[in-house]
Amino acid sequence: MTTLVDSHLHLDDERFDADREQVLSRAREHGVRSMVVPAVHRRSWDAIGLLADRHRDVFPAYGLHPMFQPEHTVEHLEALPGWLDAHPAIAVGEIGLDFFAGDADRETQQLYFSRQLAIAGERGLPVIIHARRAVDAVILAVRRQPGLRGVVHSFSGSEQQARQLFDLGFFLGLGGPLTYPGARRLHRLVATMSIDRLLLESDAPDQPGVEHRGQRNEPAWVRTTLSHVARLRGEAEAAVAAATSANAERLFGLQSFRRRPD
Repeated sequence: MTTLVDSHLHLDDERFDADREQVLSRAREHGVRSMVVPAVHRRSWDAIGLLADRHRDVFPAYGLHPMFQPEHTVEHLEALPGWLDAHPAIAVGEIGLDFFAGDADRETQQLYFSRQLAIAGERGLPVIIHARRAVDAVILAVRRQPGLRGVVHSFSGSEQQARQLFDLGFFLGLGGPLTYPGARRLHRLVATMSIDRLLLESDAPDQPGVEHRGQRNEPAWVRTTLSHVARLRGEAEAAVAAATSANAERLFGLQSFRRRPD
């Protein structure tokens, strides 16, 4: 069986509390050999650190997600550099901008996002970015911090925006939304983009694909996204799996992270 990297899931989410070990087992049975778990708020940092300590195929990232902006404090932002110094991570994330609700908190979101981009740059870490109705603003912020690398997860922007991100050295993360028949813009993008800029993700427990609509998402189901990508590109699943797994390794340095001295 081909092996896969799930480049984005929230394994610490309380919806997995009852059967987290079984979820991990199912993922491994489906060939998912590495799982990237980004934080969304300060409360999640400790739980993610414990998961990564217990499971060598779980890789931690720490940050403050824009959708939880009302929960964040300046103290949380100021604590992030010290936390990263004491708790090794493969990335700073999940960070970004979310303008879905209109103008609410835009200025504060941008302040937190800019500072977290700078923290990543200072430490030479990639970033995991959330960009909902805010791709242009994300691109502008990244351009202000030259030398960054990272991924815009659950990408839903245009082909032009994708090209701008590629020019900045960024990857696109794609998962369940790609599998829906109405996602024609994403289908065109996946069919034509360079495979060396694509990451597969589940975003579990959220954003299940069309085959699991209405259910709690799981990392095992990233294999369904693989099948859709391979079909859209007219390529073998094994080739797509190998390429996207290599991309995740290239961005996050998963093997070297696990080889680091304790």
